[in-house]
Amino acid sequence: MMQIFLSIAAILGGLSVVAGAFASHALRERISERSLEIFDVGARYQMYHALALLLVAVLISRTPSPPTTLIASGWLFIVGIAIFSGSLYALSLTGIKILGAITPLGGVAFILGWGALAIAAWNLKIGM
Repeated sequence: MMQIFLSIAAILGGLSVVAGAFASHALRERISERSLEIFDVGARYQMYHALALLLVAVLISRTPSPPTTLIASGWLFIVGIAIFSGSLYALSLTGIKILGAITPLGGVAFILGWGALAIAAWNLKIGM
């Protein structure tokens, strides 16, 4: 699980940098300022949660028997990125407003991920 989360975190972190650069250079003249802001929120939250996923991977690597809540938090961060950031990217690029209705589901996944991480941290026994 550690290698999977670490690899996915690295990929998602790198892609968030690509998304930010894409917005700054390729999209600035093509979409509205509001759409650019929406795209930027997606990229920012993707990076925040890629870093959170990286933390989860490190904690898993330091824990002899990682709790299911720790593993669940990693998957919830991945799902949150896909739904939250993905829907914001799609909304800003297409203008299809209904995509904004999907975004809160990704936000719920993020919240549940942080909650699961908090529970896991409370009970964590880290091997040094």
